Amino acid sequence: MANNILGIHHVTAIAGDPQKNLDFYSKILGLRLVKQTVNYDDPGTYHLYYGDETGSPGTILTFFPWPGAQRGRRGSGQVTVTSFSVPEKSFDYWMERFKNHKIDFEEPIGRLDEEAMTFFDPDGMVLELVSSPGTKERKVWKESPIPLEFAISGFNGVKITVEGYERTASLLTQTLGLTYDQERGNTFRYRAGKEGAGTIIDVECLPYSSRGRVAVGSVHHVAWRVAKDEDQKALREKLAELGYNVTPIIDRNYFHSIYFREPGGVLFEIATDLPGFGVDESPDKLGTKLQLPNWLEPNRARIEKSLPSLSLPK
Repeated sequence: MANNILGIHHVTAIAGDPQKNLDFYSKILGLRLVKQTVNYDDPGTYHLYYGDETGSPGTILTFFPWPGAQRGRRGSGQVTVTSFSVPEKSFDYWMERFKNHKIDFEEPIGRLDEEAMTFFDPDGMVLELVSSPGTKERKVWKESPIPLEFAISGFNGVKITVEGYERTASLLTQTLGLTYDQERGNTFRYRAGKEGAGTIIDVECLPYSSRGRVAVGSVHHVAWRVAKDEDQKALREKLAELGYNVTPIIDRNYFHSIYFREPGGVLFEIATDLPGFGVDESPDKLGTKLQLPNWLEPNRARIEKSLPSLSLPK
């Protein structure tokens, strides 16, 4: 059972205006829009996927835009920071870019064996750029507006905030197969699989902290990777045996998913690497049209009418 988790598959968050979200992540950060579809549980809401050239697991940040909804509140029981990997010595470029586009950011700081810079998206979501050895060897989108020597190459990891970390740590290490790495103050770092995109989770322990509220500008859930359906099934059975209220396996068209809440209250998903984002679009056409699963296709006209129009990046 150990080491089935390969790293982060994707992170899903809540946005406000879908056009502002698209412009920020595609034009400012230089991520590729790899899929525009809808929330299968709420087809009147977009589900926008951003990532590298092919939508590799470990690079995907997705959003449900809720125009006009209230802002969320950061707190315990949440993913509180989402971190991207960038090459070493690229912070000068990003600081200049953020200044030119009036993006709020903080000065880079040294931390553990890496350097990190905090910044915020248009909805106040907390993001980081992290530079550490090995980042330059990862894949990037070659058509990105960002020069390749500075481009984002997937996730570095996430930070979750919980009131007590022991049971969360036990889940991560004994059930999901992550390994303890190091700690700093009240934050404990764990790693999944081999080095690569999205292998880090930092667990911040904040006793007696206020609970977070999921709404605009906050993360809805973090999804972890498994290679095969068989791995996911075995892991689901283990989680159920341990008393977790885990969902049945759900077909998300581009991957298969199960969901449960870890002991600190953060919503976890386990997602398969396959079938991937090429099942309904060729590599050169990813993200260019609204894609619907077969069971929603008969309702396309009604769904398209209910969604705000989007001006796609050229």
